[in-house]
Amino acid sequence: MPELPEVETVRKTLLNLVVNKTIEDVSIHWGNIIKKPKDPAAFTNLLQGQTIRDIDRKGKFMIFHMDDVVMVSHLRMEGKFGVYDSSIEKEKHTHVIFHFKDGSELRYNDVRKFGTMHVFKKGEEWAEKPLNQLGPDPFDPEFTIDYFYEKLQRTTRNMKSVLLDQSVVAGLGNIYVDEALHRAKVHPERTGKSLTKEEAALLRECSIEVIMEAVEQGGTTIRSYLNSQGEIGMFQQQLRVYGKQDSPCSTCSTSIIKIKVSGRGTHVCPTCQTK
Repeated sequence: MPELPEVETVRKTLLNLVVNKTIEDVSIHWGNIIKKPKDPAAFTNLLQGQTIRDIDRKGKFMIFHMDDVVMVSHLRMEGKFGVYDSSIEKEKHTHVIFHFKDGSELRYNDVRKFGTMHVFKKGEEWAEKPLNQLGPDPFDPEFTIDYFYEKLQRTTRNMKSVLLDQSVVAGLGNIYVDEALHRAKVHPERTGKSLTKEEAALLRECSIEVIMEAVEQGGTTIRSYLNSQGEIGMFQQQLRVYGKQDSPCSTCSTSIIKIKVSGRGTHVCPTCQTK
C-alpha cells in the first residue's frame, strides 16, 4: 500500500504535470471509486471546466485544489495516477480518466479497485469524512510530544495498532511503523500507556525521521508500487527490519523475526525491542 512518503512523491510529481490544466471531461469506468457525490454524472459535472490550481496532501490522502471544488483521493492498496497523451490506449485497470483541454489525460489505475475519490465545494472538505477523521501528519506542528504522549497515556492498545491509527497520526503504515518502532527500540506489542514520556519522545522523533528519509528517497518500492511516472522509490535499500526476517539486525546482529500483531505481519529484533 502506498504510504505517506509514496503519496508525497506522487503529489510532487503531479504538481509538475497537471497544475494549471483544465478538466474538459471525466470518463468513469468503475463507479464504486466515486464516493462523493455517488452519482458519476454529478461527479463529472462538478469537475468539468475546473482548473487544477494546487495539489496538497494529508496523511495518505491527495487533495486537488481547483477553482470552485476540492477533490480528495486515496490510493488504497495499489492505486496509481499517471499522465498520458490522449492518443495512448488506456490500460486494462484504468478506471477514471480526467481529460484536459490540452489533449493530455490524468488517469487513475487500480488493479484492486479499492481507491476512493470525493469532491467537495471548496472549504467544505475538512468538515466531512474522510479528512475530518485524521490526526496530525508527522510533519504537522500539532504533532507535539505533549499531544503524542497524552494519546498514548489514554490507551492500552498495542503500539503497532496505535501508530497505524490514522486518527492518532496520519500517514504511517505497516512499513514505516515497523521501522520507527525498531529505531526507537519499542516492542510493537507494548501498550501505549506503558511508554514513558522519554520513550514516547524518541518514538515520535524516529517516526518523523523515517518518514523524512523515505520522502527524500521517493518512497519504498514493495511489490507493485510505482510513482505517477512509473519510477521506483529507493528507501527499500535503507529498511532495517521490514521484510528482513532471518537477516541480522543492523544494530545488534540478532536475527530479525516476523510476528503477527493485531493481525498484521510485523518485523522485530527480539534483542533491541524487548516487551
